[in-house]
Amino acid sequence: MSSIEFFRQKTRALLVLLFLHCFMINTEHLCSNHPFSSSSPRTTQTSLHSSLSKMRFDGNLCFDKIEYAANDFGNRYHRMPSAVLRPKSVSDISTIIKYVFDLGLTSELTVAARGHGHSFEGQAQAYQGIVISMESLRLPETSFHIGKHPYVDVSAGQLWINILHESLQHGLTPKSWTDYLHLTVGGTLSNAGISGQAFKYGPQINNVYQLEVVTGRGEVVTCSDEQNSDLFHAVLGGLGQFGIITKARIALQPAPEKVKWIRALYSDFSTFVRDQEHLVSSTNSFDYVEGFVLINRTGLLNNWRSSFNPKDPVQANQFTSEGKILFCLEVAKYYNPEDLDQIDQDIDTLLSELNYISSTLFSSEVSYVDFLDRVHVSEIKLQEKGLWDVPHPWLNLLVPRSKIHEFAQEVFGNIVKDTSNGPVLIYPVNKSRWKSGTSFTTPEEDVFYLVAFLSSAMSPSTGQDSLEHILRQNDRILSFCGRPHLGIKQYLPHYNTEEEWKAHFGARWEVFYRRKLMYDPLGILAPGQGIFRREKAFGLQ
Repeated sequence: MSSIEFFRQKTRALLVLLFLHCFMINTEHLCSNHPFSSSSPRTTQTSLHSSLSKMRFDGNLCFDKIEYAANDFGNRYHRMPSAVLRPKSVSDISTIIKYVFDLGLTSELTVAARGHGHSFEGQAQAYQGIVISMESLRLPETSFHIGKHPYVDVSAGQLWINILHESLQHGLTPKSWTDYLHLTVGGTLSNAGISGQAFKYGPQINNVYQLEVVTGRGEVVTCSDEQNSDLFHAVLGGLGQFGIITKARIALQPAPEKVKWIRALYSDFSTFVRDQEHLVSSTNSFDYVEGFVLINRTGLLNNWRSSFNPKDPVQANQFTSEGKILFCLEVAKYYNPEDLDQIDQDIDTLLSELNYISSTLFSSEVSYVDFLDRVHVSEIKLQEKGLWDVPHPWLNLLVPRSKIHEFAQEVFGNIVKDTSNGPVLIYPVNKSRWKSGTSFTTPEEDVFYLVAFLSSAMSPSTGQDSLEHILRQNDRILSFCGRPHLGIKQYLPHYNTEEEWKAHFGARWEVFYRRKLMYDPLGILAPGQGIFRREKAFGLQ
């Protein structure tokens, strides 16, 4: 008997007992929540409201003015929940999940954790379910441990930008980041948390020592590499399927004060990726390595002048970007003012090994905070123009190193060749030193590229910046990426069928499924991901 069949049979037995338990103890819920009940949706929601309103929380459970929980950054999916819990304690989260779990098979009620609302495919939504607004969870208070291996204990509802500011007061900083810091700790750890530091420190899930998690059974569990390690690895990159992260212990290191921020252009893709791979494999490299694709951009270098200075202004003035596909290398070196002379020498040495277009070298000196929070500056500008709250049909891909040229030839040569509707990021990472055993699914090769199409759609446009056009373009990219020999994976994945999810996880699907049976056997958590269906009585499949 396979391990998956063993857990399936074990769970069948458990759920039969739960089903009987619901008849004996929770009969007051049967009228409204029994899957074979003839009651109308309105009756069901009214009864649910009545039952939930009797519960007591340290925070509050809201039934009105909760429309925001049906929206997210993607601005494409709008699934209205029945209630929103704004927890003030971990006990609040445990209580609501235990309540739903105790309903057993008599209910289709689901629960989703919502961070800062930056999902873009409805992943943090729960149609007619309960959304937990994690930003309301401010306990436990942030606690720093200063020693040989410093760390900070934080609520999973904290934003990374706030952790940055508090850490800097102690002269410390987390090691790994995302490009955008106005996200919750629990949100990024449930995915991975990748940025230009990942080649050096790994993703954010590689830099967490311990978690506190509320499972789909409502149990509060502390886990780490040494304690409840299976749950620890399951939750990291687990897309919210196995538990809600409520607290995290984040690794810290001494913080720099300043950043040398550098950009340079390439016209040849092979040269561009060869230089990127050289930098991420070097022992003494930059602290941050990213890149992006620029398609037919008018006045590109002039636009950079607002934030960067050209090394050779005369040559920079003569460079034209119109009608071209160019590749931008973006790197950064962290330092303290007293080390400036040495840092300049190190940067000159690193740049001398690269083959960028010499007239396009631009650099800037900024504070560490300003560099890390750079995307927020763009956010504010877009908000002022009313261009932030638009549909964002983003597509994030992980492309094996051996297939990046084939990918670029097809995608940048035939699909996205005239214009882009937002930044197109592309940079390599090396997972050879990453934490193993997590739920985060990557290509088989150690070195792979993150390629992110961060598009914004304009409404009611019908042109190339319309939502319909971008979605068709995404479909063409995904159709190409679906060729089995490429081995490409989605990052922040979204699929519509179980077969697609199985293909995404590949050989790791059995482990993922076993962990679901173990920690969320009724399929209560994170319904917006669309991996498991609550209404199918997941554990009995």
